[in-house]
Amino acid sequence: MGFYTLKVAGLERQLPKVKINDKLSIASFVMFGDTELIEKCSEAIYNHVDFPLEEIDILVCPEAKAIPLTHSLAVRSGLNYVIARKSVKVYMVDPIIQKVQSITTLEDQNLVLDRIDVENIVGKKVCIVDDVVSTGGSLNALQILLEKINCEVTCKAAVLLEEAGYDKDDLLYLERLPIFPELE
Repeated sequence: MGFYTLKVAGLERQLPKVKINDKLSIASFVMFGDTELIEKCSEAIYNHVDFPLEEIDILVCPEAKAIPLTHSLAVRSGLNYVIARKSVKVYMVDPIIQKVQSITTLEDQNLVLDRIDVENIVGKKVCIVDDVVSTGGSLNALQILLEKINCEVTCKAAVLLEEAGYDKDDLLYLERLPIFPELE
């Protein structure tokens, strides 16, 4: 299996290399339960020279790994946040759905906003927050979903940009994360 040494926000973590298909392994980055890492990364994003706090009304993140980072960033910035869920929940009223394909998930996924969340963010300036951006599939799907409800995406922020194909220059990130082609 092996490990990759990640240095981010003044911290060092050993990430297990995980095979995701016959041709590719990735360094698995999971922030859940690592309070120090969440707080340091949140602080680094908040203090980043390109983080446009004055141009953001609300934070939005996809479920689930970005939730603690988004919460910490919300506390730090004084902003509220909304979570785009990955499935329709029974309590949702008139949900808005956008399909998404991620390289780390085998099946197609959805991003879903409940009507109550939509009413809280419609027409607002939004910062999309995520833990890792790989191909940008989730990021792009979330932007499409937000634009459907007349939100303006003013910032996209992530801890890591994985070298898996997202090549736009509109992402604020702290570090790059390599991918590991499988040798034949």
